[in-house]
Amino acid sequence: MAKNKTTETTTSVTDFVNALKGEARRKDAFRLIELITTITKLEAKMWGGSIIGFGSYHYKYESGHEGNAPLVGFSPRATALTLYLSAFDSRETFLEKLGKHKASKGCVYIAKLDDVDLTVLEKLIKNQMKEVKTNYEL
Repeated sequence: MAKNKTTETTTSVTDFVNALKGEARRKDAFRLIELITTITKLEAKMWGGSIIGFGSYHYKYESGHEGNAPLVGFSPRATALTLYLSAFDSRETFLEKLGKHKASKGCVYIAKLDDVDLTVLEKLIKNQMKEVKTNYEL
């Protein structure tokens, strides 16, 4: 079975964010780290080369594939902040109120934090935590 590429590392989150291109991108990444840390009470850690994660949970698929993933995570990509927020039952209700974003099954893409309602984003993050804690082994 293939080894998971995205695992927790010892790379410095601060060094990673400081190396990002663009002042606005760095500023949004630090703001998001602060917001998620306040909500989760968990320390930001690097996962793989570009994901900032908070906490972890263990998953196992019917196929037998298993591993660990962050409870909440994001990546400050060149075109958007990519938040890894699963498709929990009430997610669409929150996304309708979030503001300017794009979404896929497991991700929410935000060009800049000023485009969204941070109170709604906080609720999305809290619901992600609740969903993972309910359905997975921590």
